[in-house]
Amino acid sequence: MNDMTIGRAANAAGVKIDTIRYYQRIGLIAEPLLPQGGQRKYGEAVVRRVKFIKRAQTLGFTLDETSSLLSFEEAKNCCETKELAEHKIKEIDARIADLRRMKKTLTDLSKRCENGVESGPCPIIDTLAGT
Repeated sequence: MNDMTIGRAANAAGVKIDTIRYYQRIGLIAEPLLPQGGQRKYGEAVVRRVKFIKRAQTLGFTLDETSSLLSFEEAKNCCETKELAEHKIKEIDARIADLRRMKKTLTDLSKRCENGVESGPCPIIDTLAGT
C-alpha cells in the first residue's frame, strides 16, 4: 500500500528526504503520481529499493552500477550480477594495492624524519615539493 509521505519513507529507509528526491531525479526510483490537490504517497517498495541502493553503496558500487544491479534484479539475471561483482572485486583489489603503496611511502618518509625535530628540512615536505 502506498500510504507514506516522502518524509516517512525517507525515515523508514534511513535516509534524508533529499536522498529520495535525488534518486528520483537520476531515475533510480520512480516518482509517484501527484494526486489532484494531494501529496505524493510512497510505498514499502520504495523503502526496500532505497535500502537496496544504500547497501550496494556500502559494498562500493557506484550509483550507475547500482542502476545496473537493480535492472539485473528485475530481470532475475544472476550471471550479469556476478560479472559486475567480480569486476568490483578487481577494482577493490587494485585500490587496496594502491593504499598499501601509499602507506609504505608515507611510512618510509616518516621514518626519515629526525625524531620530530621542529627545524630543518622535512623529508615529507621535500618529497611533496619535488625537491
